[in-house]
Amino acid sequence: MTIASQQLDRGLATNIESTRSRIRWAVSAFYFFQGLCFASWASRIPDIKTALQLSDGAMGSILFALPAGQMLTMPFSGYLTTKYGSKRIMRFAPPFYAIGMVMLSLASSPFQLALCLFFFGVAGNLSNIAINTQGVTAEKMYHRPIMASLHGSWSLAGFVGALIGLLMGMLSVTPTNHFLIVSAISILATVVNSRYLLEEVNTTQEKKKFFTKPDSFLLSLGVIGFFAMSCEGAMFDWSGVYFKDIVGATGGWVSLGYAAFMVMMTAGRFIGNKLVSAFGKRRLMQINGLLIAAGLLIAILFPYVPSATLGFLLVGLGVSTNIPNVFSLAGSHKTVSASTALASISSISYLGFLLGPPMIGYVSEVFNLRISYLLIAVFGLMISVMVTRLKAVR
Repeated sequence: MTIASQQLDRGLATNIESTRSRIRWAVSAFYFFQGLCFASWASRIPDIKTALQLSDGAMGSILFALPAGQMLTMPFSGYLTTKYGSKRIMRFAPPFYAIGMVMLSLASSPFQLALCLFFFGVAGNLSNIAINTQGVTAEKMYHRPIMASLHGSWSLAGFVGALIGLLMGMLSVTPTNHFLIVSAISILATVVNSRYLLEEVNTTQEKKKFFTKPDSFLLSLGVIGFFAMSCEGAMFDWSGVYFKDIVGATGGWVSLGYAAFMVMMTAGRFIGNKLVSAFGKRRLMQINGLLIAAGLLIAILFPYVPSATLGFLLVGLGVSTNIPNVFSLAGSHKTVSASTALASISSISYLGFLLGPPMIGYVSEVFNLRISYLLIAVFGLMISVMVTRLKAVR
C-alpha cells in the first residue's frame, strides 16, 4: 500500500467518524431540548397555579391531562413514525411541543390549561417515540451502545431547565416570556440539527397495522419498563417527603435525597455506554435491579441523613440505564419496526410513571412511607428476576 493510499484511508476514516459524531450530537440535541421544555414547564407550575388561583386538588386533577394525552397517542405515534420515518416526524413534532409549552402559559382558565396540557402530552409523546426511534437508529450506526448517554442529555436538561426556571423566577420574568425564549431556542435547534438526522431502514417483515399487539418479548420489556418507571416516579415525587417525614431532615437537607438521586442518575447515564460494553445489557440490568433494592433497603432500615443519602445514590445509579436499555432492546426487535416496538413498550412503561407515585401515597396512607418504599424495593428485585428470564437478552 502506498503512502498516498494510506493517507486517503485515514482521511476517509476521519470523515466517517466526524459524520457519525455530528449525527450523534444532533440526536442528543433533540433529547436535550425536549427535556429542557419539560423542565421549564415543571419549574413554573407554581406560578401558573397561583395565576389561575387553583387549589392543590384542582391542580392535581388538571395535571392528569398531560399523561392522558401521552397515553391516548401511543398507537398513533408508533404508526406515524413507522409510516413516515422518525426524521420527518422530528421536523415538526418537537417544534409543536415547544409551542405547546408557550400555550400553557397563555391559558386563562382551568379548562384551557387542561386542554393545553393534553396537546402538550400529544406532541410530547409523538416527539418521544420519534426521537427514541432515531436514537435506536444512531446506535445501530455506531455498532455499540450509545442510548444511555442520549438519555443522559434529557436528564442534564432537567438540571439546566430547573436552574433557568429558578433564575427567571428571581428576575420576575413571566412564564410566557420565559417559555417564549426557551421555545425559540428549541425550534432553532430543530432547524439546525434536523438535516443531520438519519433515515432509518425498516428491514422487518411486519404487516402495517394501526394497532399492533406486542409479542411476549415486548410485553416482558414493557413490564420491566413499568417497574423501572415506577421507581423513577417514586423518587421524583416522594424523595423530599421521605427525607422530611421519615429521615427527619430540616431546611435545605430535605432536598438532599432528591439531589443525590438525580445527580447519580444523570452521571450513570453518561457512563452507561461503557457499563453496557463492560457488562452487557442483561447483566447490567440485573445489577441495576439489585442496586435499586439495596439502596431503598438502606434508606428504610437506616433512616438517617448520611445512610439515606447513600441509599438514594445507589437507587439513582440503579435507575439510570434501565429505560435506555429497555428502549434499545425493543428497537432491535427482529420482526417489529423500532417505532412500533417503542410505542408498544412505552404504553406499558409510562403507566408506571403515571401510577407509581399515587400508589406510593395510597400505601403510605394505609401503612407508612417506609412500607411504600419497601414495595418499590420489591420492584427493583422484580427487574432482576424478569431480565434473568428474558432469553433474547442473553
